[in-house]
Amino acid sequence: MARAEAPEARPDPTASAEAAIVNVPPELVAQSLGEWFRAWMARLRAGQSGVLPVVLGLVLISIVFTAISPNQLFLSAVNLVNLFQQSAVFMVLAMAEIFVLLLGEIDLSTGFTAGVGGVIAVQLVQPVTTKWPWWGAIVAALLVCAAIGLVQGTLITRLRLSSLIVTLAGSLILNGALLILLGLGPFSGYPSLLGHNPNILALYKLMWGTIDPVVSWIGMAVVVIAIGSVLWLSDSRRRRSGLVAPPASLTLLKIALIAVVSVVVVAICNINRANIGTLEGVPWVIPIVLAVLGVWMVLIQRTRFGRYVYAIGGNPEAARRAGVNLATIRTWCFVLCAFTAGIGGLLYASYLGGMSNNFNGGQLVLYAIAAAVIGGTSLFGGRGKMLHGVLGGLVIGGIYNGMYLLAIDVKWQFIVTGLVLLVAVTIDALSRRSATSGSAARV
Repeated sequence: MARAEAPEARPDPTASAEAAIVNVPPELVAQSLGEWFRAWMARLRAGQSGVLPVVLGLVLISIVFTAISPNQLFLSAVNLVNLFQQSAVFMVLAMAEIFVLLLGEIDLSTGFTAGVGGVIAVQLVQPVTTKWPWWGAIVAALLVCAAIGLVQGTLITRLRLSSLIVTLAGSLILNGALLILLGLGPFSGYPSLLGHNPNILALYKLMWGTIDPVVSWIGMAVVVIAIGSVLWLSDSRRRRSGLVAPPASLTLLKIALIAVVSVVVVAICNINRANIGTLEGVPWVIPIVLAVLGVWMVLIQRTRFGRYVYAIGGNPEAARRAGVNLATIRTWCFVLCAFTAGIGGLLYASYLGGMSNNFNGGQLVLYAIAAAVIGGTSLFGGRGKMLHGVLGGLVIGGIYNGMYLLAIDVKWQFIVTGLVLLVAVTIDALSRRSATSGSAARV
């Protein structure tokens, strides 16, 4: 009798509403904003915290440095714009690194790939040597960076070499190539973007140029309306087709949040930040970083290529059995990583007003990996978003900026950033363990 009742006494995981909410994304079960919020809370309890830790970290950094910085300078308009400019390179390099981290791989050459891209562009626009137009120099630099990623990706995927060893070797090779490129031309290894030549200034203004305040407001309105329209029409189309879509109230909330953030950013940037004269308007680096974020978000989260990347990072053998060409997808990820690193290198050269042999690519790649992980991307592959790179880059930039305002020695910046990275990795490991144990307990 006991044997007959045993199967009935055993809990059926498919009948558990709680399990369904935890294992299925909220958009699949929520029909209202309240249901979505309850499902999100259930996912938090299961260890799937998303970007919440890094957002709380940004809030904490802002509160602490505002309280202790001289004259509460941290949240002033001039410092917030400087903070974004200082963080831009970290953010772009972190987005580059996310392409390979999603696969469960790593690229240690990202920093020097960025450096090679930057020095190529700076050298090509010099009026006393090659005299390339600025746009041609940018294209050439990014193509060279993409070729670097193609070579390294081919070695890793076709010959099945370790990405750690290949990119470490690539880092050393590119460091030497960077020094060779710097020695070309009559610049004593220090080609500059300073001067009055409009072709050179075009590269310099990638970081330091600003958009007219009126144009900033108009551009912001156009972008918000475009993004809002795409979100609303896409979700509405899915609802009419009977497909999975978030509640209409959630879509409106997202659009409202994007609009509020956009208005705040433009309003801050349009404040006169100069002690003498006028300096106002949105820096060009902000739309550049947002454009990179938008394009790569669509590629990773809305295309078949992106789904393949997540599948390989989650379970490469299962992806292979499903017909995914692992070698091709992996190679493209290394190409896109190097290409994006080239964009970071252009911004770095613009920020410094040139390039020099003091370029520290080793430190930049460590910051890039740290930013991606701090933002929420997993080192184990299969979990992460491009937004994580931007948020993590802001955390590192915030730490750097706040300590600079306090005149704290650079050694403490390294220590604090390292501790924050340890906390982020610990949260990632614990959340994975919590999710795994929770699934096992329910089964």
